[in-house]
Amino acid sequence: MIRTAIIAIFLSLYTLVLGPPLILYTLVTRSANLMYWVGVKGLVFITWAMGLRVQVEGLENIPPGVCMFAANHTSNADAAAIVGAVPRRLAIFGRKSLFDIPIVGLAFRLAKFVPVDRGNREAGVNAVKLAVEYIKTGSSFLVYPEGTRSPDGHLMRFKKGAFIMAIEAGIPIVPLACSGAHRVMKKNSLVIHPGKVTVQFGKPIDAAAYTVEQRDVLAIRVHDAIAEQLPEDQKPAK
Repeated sequence: MIRTAIIAIFLSLYTLVLGPPLILYTLVTRSANLMYWVGVKGLVFITWAMGLRVQVEGLENIPPGVCMFAANHTSNADAAAIVGAVPRRLAIFGRKSLFDIPIVGLAFRLAKFVPVDRGNREAGVNAVKLAVEYIKTGSSFLVYPEGTRSPDGHLMRFKKGAFIMAIEAGIPIVPLACSGAHRVMKKNSLVIHPGKVTVQFGKPIDAAAYTVEQRDVLAIRVHDAIAEQLPEDQKPAK
């Protein structure tokens, strides 16, 4: 819990001290790149403070240009490890409540992060449309197709929204397997255990080769590609 408290204090100070000037710089220059990468540096520090040893594999599989990174989701710890490992400016879906936080919410919107209201289907459809618009202006996306964190680390079934988005945008999907994060920080727990997290990028899958009617087929293919990269204790439960 001491480690958790230190990280919470660091995040608060990091946001309060660097957030306002970075937001002002972004508004003046109309570019969120500096703000994004300063945020990523903060996340990399957090992974170190959490005691995470992040091993990155398969960077050679990331194609040039805009793409979607589809990852499994087991813990609050995997987001920091994944974002720190992706060598590319990303846009991300986030809980709508996060966008209501002062400074943080404005920074997220300027960075082209997309709010998601899980209880509102119409809002979900609009979120996908907004994400497609962002992709077409050059933003790569990180998505968690499971829709929530796995309670035990096992890969769960995928929701289809992200795959409709990739098909409509005509971009490749990079299957991204994150293993070990559920042992660092369990779902619904604030206790952090130092440990190793592996982030592995698989070979890209061209979503442009699929129609919206084939979204289920694409979802299964990406699901299988991620499952293949995971250790036995994180593969889909039988």
